[in-house]
Amino acid sequence: MRGMEELPLNQTQKVRLQRALESLSAGTNSVTVADTIPVNQEDAILKGHGTTVLDGEVVATVCGVIERVNKLVYVRTLRARYKPEVGDVVVGRVIEVAPKRWKLEVNFSQHAVLMLSSMNLPDGIQRRRTQVDELNMRSIFEENDVVSAEVRETMRDGGLQLHARSEKYGKLEKGQMLTVSPYLVKKRKHHFSHLEEYGVDLVLGCNGIIWVGEHVEVKDKMIEDEPIPTKPESENNKSQISISLEEQEEAYTPLKTRENICRIANAIRVLSTLGFTITVEVITEIIDMSIKMGVDVHDMLGAEFCVLVAEKEAERRTRRNR
Repeated sequence: MRGMEELPLNQTQKVRLQRALESLSAGTNSVTVADTIPVNQEDAILKGHGTTVLDGEVVATVCGVIERVNKLVYVRTLRARYKPEVGDVVVGRVIEVAPKRWKLEVNFSQHAVLMLSSMNLPDGIQRRRTQVDELNMRSIFEENDVVSAEVRETMRDGGLQLHARSEKYGKLEKGQMLTVSPYLVKKRKHHFSHLEEYGVDLVLGCNGIIWVGEHVEVKDKMIEDEPIPTKPESENNKSQISISLEEQEEAYTPLKTRENICRIANAIRVLSTLGFTITVEVITEIIDMSIKMGVDVHDMLGAEFCVLVAEKEAERRTRRNR
């Protein structure tokens, strides 16, 4: 909710937003520091993270939501650093190409490490990495490249090791990288989504880094390996010119797709500003809402649209709780 302070809200919009937020928080067990947590003193409860005992009462030591698991009572903090777990899908930016490894910025207290041996080579052949592969590391990833990977393990010193042995992981191009609070991205079965209607790929990183980019088709290697019939030199020159033009056309992102990328990215920014959980379903609802209302892409970040999104979310949750 810190982002709302930067929006130029008029008095009417402030009142509407306050009502929507009160409606959203009505059904949650949210607490702030020093709030008393209601418990049955006769039960032998276990006090977990974010709780302490003060004058015989259980008191919250952090801001968050009360969670209960059998006899365990703890407070789940909303704004917290990313805590990596094995199997998490993350998105990061390459900051250094070191011997046999890449170092990535992944919105964590330390840089993550992606070893050369922990990713698929461009030829797709499973083999031992040689000195030639190490010399050609920059042809795979270089500084400032955006990469998707998976957490392989957490080291004793707090470091993070990644791997990208699946075809779905790798370099991300032709899109936008967004950084939000990690708590807004919940861990799910699938963090890679293809919004077919908009021609956009969406990667929701568990570390709070989200990628919105043009959809990339996986090419069939069998077709690429077919022999090319020989042609006269003049025809080869013409084919090279046509191929170069085709490559330029393929590298060009259509205007409609770029507009869709910006619209989806702004929908994510609105959710981040309001502090709402970011899911594919909610993003799609906001996109449809903006299109039906005729809201331009740049107007989605305005105060009025943010208030409308908060009101719609409050209305949706009210209907669901009935």
